Amino acid sequence: MESLPTTVPSKSERRGRSSKSQNTSKPSVIMAFFSCVAWLYVAGRLWQDSENRVILYNMLKKNYDQKPKVLSVDDKLMVLGCKDLERKIVETEMELTLAKSQGYLKNRKSGSSSGKKLLAVIGVYTGFGSHLRRNTFRGSWMPQGDALRKLEERGIVIRFVIGRSPNRGDSLDRKIDEEDKARRDFLILENHEEAQEELPKKVKFFYSAAVQNWDAEFYVKVDDNIDLDLEGLIGLLESRRGQDAAYIGCMKSGEVVAEEGGQWYEPEWWKFGDEKSYFRHAAGSLLILSKSLAQYIHINSGSLKTYAFDDTSIGSWMIGVQATYIDDNRLCCSSIRQDKVCSVA
Repeated sequence: MESLPTTVPSKSERRGRSSKSQNTSKPSVIMAFFSCVAWLYVAGRLWQDSENRVILYNMLKKNYDQKPKVLSVDDKLMVLGCKDLERKIVETEMELTLAKSQGYLKNRKSGSSSGKKLLAVIGVYTGFGSHLRRNTFRGSWMPQGDALRKLEERGIVIRFVIGRSPNRGDSLDRKIDEEDKARRDFLILENHEEAQEELPKKVKFFYSAAVQNWDAEFYVKVDDNIDLDLEGLIGLLESRRGQDAAYIGCMKSGEVVAEEGGQWYEPEWWKFGDEKSYFRHAAGSLLILSKSLAQYIHINSGSLKTYAFDDTSIGSWMIGVQATYIDDNRLCCSSIRQDKVCSVA
């Protein structure tokens, strides 16, 4: 039986086949390598992102746990951007002042040792150069020493009212301090600068200080060129006891001087209309306010507008409240009436 012929590949055919197989496997290995590298890169990024999310979550949780559940005042101011902060401070100061003036805060001073309400606090305006005039008053209508203390027991407090020198602590201030130590009859306005152009502001400081220091029915402002019939003034005030919101004085009006350099020049004359006439107000030489009106000035002193003169400034403040105007001719110090309680010195 004849066997089938077998074909044995030649040596050259085996070499070609092996070379072809090697050429085919190289791209596969390269592709597998790059696939592995890409997989490792993607896996690494996913792991890193996961770690970052864990860290961020922990930080947010820690901040949230430390954050106050109720906003503090500082936080609120930060949120508001400190808008209207000045207005809020003024409102708070006004509320605090009101509470103090009505006795809700401790350590209020009283005008008498018994705590009895006084009839009146009389503030006599004075200046650094008025030493001789003060001595004249002390020798005439104004009691001194023990007599001044006894008058306070009757319910009348009298003080010379003065501010501080523009050069705080100089010889002018020291002389006033020495005189007050010897006489004990000054009300020194620590926050007021004593100067002619500052007189309209002085009245605010006076009423504010008087209300804080003494509890009285009335608060009286007197110029330093006025002589008083003290008993006559006390009688007038006694007759007005219990009259709330009383604005008492020698009422007048008068022309607003618009010419700069004039004696009574009003820089803001244009605010008083075409007729240039002041509203009705008490003459500044001697005027009286009841406690509620003095408290009003004290509480609102930071926002009350002043004009060139103290009496017109007070008159402008009284227009906006329910004040009872009392025109009393006995308080017209420059008149020739026989029954007046004051006169020009």
